[in-house]
Amino acid sequence: MPDQPHPPAPLDSAFIDDPDCAGSPAQPFRVGDKWTGMVLRCLEDGKPRRFTELRVPLHWITPKVLTETLRSMERNGFLTRTVHDENPPRVEYALTPLGHSLIGPLDTACDWARAHAPEIAEARASYEQAGPVA
Repeated sequence: MPDQPHPPAPLDSAFIDDPDCAGSPAQPFRVGDKWTGMVLRCLEDGKPRRFTELRVPLHWITPKVLTETLRSMERNGFLTRTVHDENPPRVEYALTPLGHSLIGPLDTACDWARAHAPEIAEARASYEQAGPVA
């Protein structure tokens, strides 16, 4: 029997805990749909992950929405979906070079959001207090 590769370390449920980045309401930038940035963060280490592994840090996303996000990312060329011929079937997701190329811009957007979080919060509070201008 061939050596099995060591599975990647499990993702922690608190893996994505940066309030100013990748899917947070404070983040004024978005890559792809609402959850794409979070999935990018889960896969940025280059290790393939199973759906159930992604569900650990993304536990607040319904399985249906996570499936839709993964399909959209695959359609856009950001990740690959590999089905292994096993019983039960094993499916893994991994970033493509195109998907991995989004990590740098996402890091930059997160750095900007962290640096300007107080200003963003103040602007939003002022807007909510005054209401939209007609």
